[in-house]
Amino acid sequence: MIANDFLRKIRYSLNLKDKEMIQIFQASGQEMQQVQLNTLLKKEDEKGFVLCSHSLLNAFLDGLIVFYRGSLEKGPAPDQPVKINNNDMLRKVRIALAYQDTDMLEVFRLAGIKISKSELSAFFRRSGHKHYKECGDQFLRNFLQGLALYKKRPVRRDAISIKEDV
Repeated sequence: MIANDFLRKIRYSLNLKDKEMIQIFQASGQEMQQVQLNTLLKKEDEKGFVLCSHSLLNAFLDGLIVFYRGSLEKGPAPDQPVKINNNDMLRKVRIALAYQDTDMLEVFRLAGIKISKSELSAFFRRSGHKHYKECGDQFLRNFLQGLALYKKRPVRRDAISIKEDV
């Protein structure tokens, strides 16, 4: 999947504003200006389109984790590979949003994809593992579509606790 396409879709799915996108990039130590962000969010056929590099996308995803979960105070992060694939994108979004298997399965269900827990776990295995499965572009697009529906779903009143201290 083209990194620019992923940025546009994740922005829509999580309802992120320009200011938040810039904060996410900066959370990973990547400087980002409004003008540069606008060129990354343009479509391929628009004038001024700039292709997003894998290292920039990786910085965004690392910043997304910090934005949603906070920074880790263990010291500098280990060097990340420059090439990032769909499985890595899916994994980092899952970590950022602190989703469990049930959340992920619900996101896929909302996108119209029926997947089992074992099929889902195959996407998060190491690439050398015998049960590893490559995440395709269409599958990642469906995840982002389901994520938008999942984040915008109405909250059930019976699921909310009456207690104020919760």
